[in-house]
Amino acid sequence: MLLIHSRHFPRGSFHAINLCGLIFVNTRHGRLSARSLRHEAIHSLQQREMLYVGFFLWYAVEWGIRLVQCRFRAIEAYRCISMEREAYAMEGHTDYLRSRRPYSWTKFLFKEKK
Repeated sequence: MLLIHSRHFPRGSFHAINLCGLIFVNTRHGRLSARSLRHEAIHSLQQREMLYVGFFLWYAVEWGIRLVQCRFRAIEAYRCISMEREAYAMEGHTDYLRSRRPYSWTKFLFKEKK
């Protein structure tokens, strides 16, 4: 993982975005916490196991489906994507990156959101 700091990307309220293991951090939101770094590291593992292109295709399709399910509330749809749900659920577990099994995000596909 490589961190790239910028004042202009990602835009909006997003602090960081992971594109193929390159983590772009918007410095206007301050430093990236260890918890947020773990969140992005989980995405790196997801991307690698799906050979990057597969990750982004799946992510886009699932976001479209979740957008309809969430009545076109974009942020809620984003939070419902199975890959995001895994990353948010496990970002606080310091040993998760070592113990994570491949395709663990699939456990969150049909699981009800709390």
